Amino acid sequence: MIDTATVDALKFQGDPLADAVVADLVAAGRVGEVNRVLEHFRANDQPIPDELPEVVREFLVATDNPPAWADLDRVARAYDFFVDDGVHVASVLTFGAMVNCYAQPRASRALTLTHGLNQPHRRLSETSQFVMDMMACDAFRSGGSFVPTIQKTRLIHAAVRHFLTKSGRWDVEADGVPICQQDMVGALLIFSVQVIDGMRRIGISVTEQEAADYYYVWRVTGAMLGIPVEALPESLDGARELSAALVEAAYGPSPEGVALTRNLVTLYEKLFPGKVFDGIVAAMIRQVVNPEVADWMEVPRSRAWGGVVRTGARLMRVLERSEDTSALATTVLDKAGALLLGGSVRTLTDGQSTTLSIPADLRERWAEAGTLPPDTTAGRR
Repeated sequence: MIDTATVDALKFQGDPLADAVVADLVAAGRVGEVNRVLEHFRANDQPIPDELPEVVREFLVATDNPPAWADLDRVARAYDFFVDDGVHVASVLTFGAMVNCYAQPRASRALTLTHGLNQPHRRLSETSQFVMDMMACDAFRSGGSFVPTIQKTRLIHAAVRHFLTKSGRWDVEADGVPICQQDMVGALLIFSVQVIDGMRRIGISVTEQEAADYYYVWRVTGAMLGIPVEALPESLDGARELSAALVEAAYGPSPEGVALTRNLVTLYEKLFPGKVFDGIVAAMIRQVVNPEVADWMEVPRSRAWGGVVRTGARLMRVLERSEDTSALATTVLDKAGALLLGGSVRTLTDGQSTTLSIPADLRERWAEAGTLPPDTTAGRR
């Protein structure tokens, strides 16, 4: 049963630990200095830089470990799922999760005030890198690189809250805290529960155990991001219920969401040169997200490409059923996902300041399987 009062209260909750750090740094005029140092802080087992202010060092120490209840063996099981289907997860992140995020008017407004309407590559690159780091082998253990990613994400969110609140462009009483815990829970459910739903819509088979394990990794991650653990259901069924009650119920049209979606479609149309493939990106989005969301976000319709994508999804389901016994089916599925992710990387890194780096262990496993996306940047060491 969802506790409505608890969910509503999250609208006015930030991240007290990270918020206090940012307030201290702003007061001391040391934000830029800390940014430069943290740029080189990338590994879980890397010593905390001595030149960081004490308040930052204390934050990094306090947020260094997964919650005591986290089962890292179960996290490792989700890694195996991502090795098999990570390219398809990336596809749904591209064509569905971002549009679902834009369908939340409050979150779209915060994103627009922070990054502007014309930088979809930045948001998509940051999100994709976050997921890649999260699903790397030993992401939370020594040898991984996800803990610093989480810590820096918390500080970035705290900085956005601080400056938006101080800017006079955000009404906390009416809209709640920018990047509040309610928004954080919503984003987590979009990137976990709704990504699995999107994979199934394009014909990818995901077992209930795989779906539950994938959500579990996100639940551990949410706790490390500062989300109150009681706000995140333990079970996958509970997460689905909360997704419907909190996230999908909040979907709606907004000028910011429409503009962000339009720019995302334009960005990904660069993957397909010429006019022949015009409409295929919009058709993929409409296959992955709910029709009402696609209409609210004014995703264009293409009767021709819509039919092709629906047929492709049916074909994927047929191939998935034969994947265990058909090498050809496996090759078709994995190569399709790899080419899409590779194209995404090229788009994100073409003349942009952001880059997408696939962790070395994932690169190695995908290379062995012949599914490594082409033209990706070098993995982290």
